[in-house]
Amino acid sequence: MDEAFFSSYPDVEADTALLAKLQSLKLVVFDVDGVLTDGRLLYTEQGETIKRFNVKDGVAMKLLPKWDVQVAVITAKDSAPLRQRMKELKVEHFYPGCHNKAEAFGELIGRLGIEPEEAAYVGDDVIDLQVMPKVGVALCPADAHILLQRHCPIILSKAAGEGVAREVADMVLASRMSLEQAYELAQKPEFEK
Repeated sequence: MDEAFFSSYPDVEADTALLAKLQSLKLVVFDVDGVLTDGRLLYTEQGETIKRFNVKDGVAMKLLPKWDVQVAVITAKDSAPLRQRMKELKVEHFYPGCHNKAEAFGELIGRLGIEPEEAAYVGDDVIDLQVMPKVGVALCPADAHILLQRHCPIILSKAAGEGVAREVADMVLASRMSLEQAYELAQKPEFEK
């Protein structure tokens, strides 16, 4: 465990049951708008949606599977920019345009052969409450809706679109090893391929 990292999260560090849950995670599921993006939707004159992603989240989403933690994205929205970003990040478990997130989550953990307690879910709005009570660890951005904050043992320091996935990945990895060790893989040239 990276104790220096968790000194910034004294409530998490003091909760040994929560740390044990972070250590046992096999899957992290992310919402998109309000988590991986700042939640704003920009439209061109042609009606195309423009989304802004944080590059730091991309490193996180590529690094977690290297340490045997699967990454999934379940989102109510669908767009060409979103599909492009998920393709770039090689997100294998991608559920766009999903309005029944609990059903998608159930199908995903069934396919992966894991228990709900071995999953974390990161969401920002009330639709995410379909899944959050079912998982081992629920997390939300600093600016998530108040109802989400009431259901999350971990409210992140980052706001939507400001590196939420990176903070989550750092937390998961730091519960298992030093971040220096975790990021050795990201320093290799083949990581970006």
